[in-house]
Amino acid sequence: KVVTIAKSKKFRDNHGKVLLEGHRLIKDALEAGAVPQTLFFSTVGHLKLLPEAEIKRASLVKVKFEDIKTWSDLVTPQGLLGIFSKPDPAKMSYPAAQLANSLPLLLICDNIRDPGNLGTILRSAAGAGCEKVLLTKGCVDPWEPKVLRAGMGAHFRVPIISSLDWESVPTNLPAGTQVCVADNNDPGCTSLPRGAASAPASPTAPVKSSPKAAPDHEDEEGAAIPELAVQHYYKDWARAPVAVVIGGETQGLSPAALGLAASTGGRRLLIPVVPGVDSLNSAIAAGILLFEGRRQLLWRHKQEDGRHKLPVPG
Repeated sequence: KVVTIAKSKKFRDNHGKVLLEGHRLIKDALEAGAVPQTLFFSTVGHLKLLPEAEIKRASLVKVKFEDIKTWSDLVTPQGLLGIFSKPDPAKMSYPAAQLANSLPLLLICDNIRDPGNLGTILRSAAGAGCEKVLLTKGCVDPWEPKVLRAGMGAHFRVPIISSLDWESVPTNLPAGTQVCVADNNDPGCTSLPRGAASAPASPTAPVKSSPKAAPDHEDEEGAAIPELAVQHYYKDWARAPVAVVIGGETQGLSPAALGLAASTGGRRLLIPVVPGVDSLNSAIAAGILLFEGRRQLLWRHKQEDGRHKLPVPG
């Protein structure tokens, strides 16, 4: 009963605890400093795969494998589940290799409501060396079991700050961060489909590509939506520090996301798709932009490092 209840968002919110399943995820959590409360295991052998000093902090409960099969969300249960205190990003010890390869690249998720997509996005963020991931209140809970499965340990490799309102997003960004938004709306088209990597579009005011942001227009509810300059994602845009906003496939980007981008001099990053294709999956769009941002930041760092090493004329 405890395990079943622990799967619910209400339990996570009210008790500040999360349910983790499987050796890999639990091991990653323990090594990152997550605090275990209770570990359920079917054989002692499962515990031998975990850090001994860390599991001593938890209550250890031996149960039948049939019970774990009943509780498990996995196709092939591993015989190990754990209830942990909800990790605090400020207190976590992320892997040294992850920290060494971290870049001034941040991700903001706006209305990502599909658990599989969010988990995949978090995995890409960890792989690209993101410094931090911010989730707005419209996103699915990152500690939902399906998100954890899709994340493949990303939760314990990159700081994730969730349930943010847009007013508090800027306070979680480094000073001087430029915010860009994902887009797959071709500025040359008059009809702008709305989807995973696109922002809400006005049928009477298509996005214009120009050196400066175009005048604001209004959405269907009358809210002002800033127009942003558009450029292809593979052109130069990643100047440290930089944040990328990915919108959900149903809602698209919120006006607040566009407003934040406009206030920081950001742009729409166009990922062109073949005509007739409505939009990219949000996780795919995130992967494309994050790894392109990583490539650009590393290239820029290499160029600047090379200039610093040039001999000074005497």
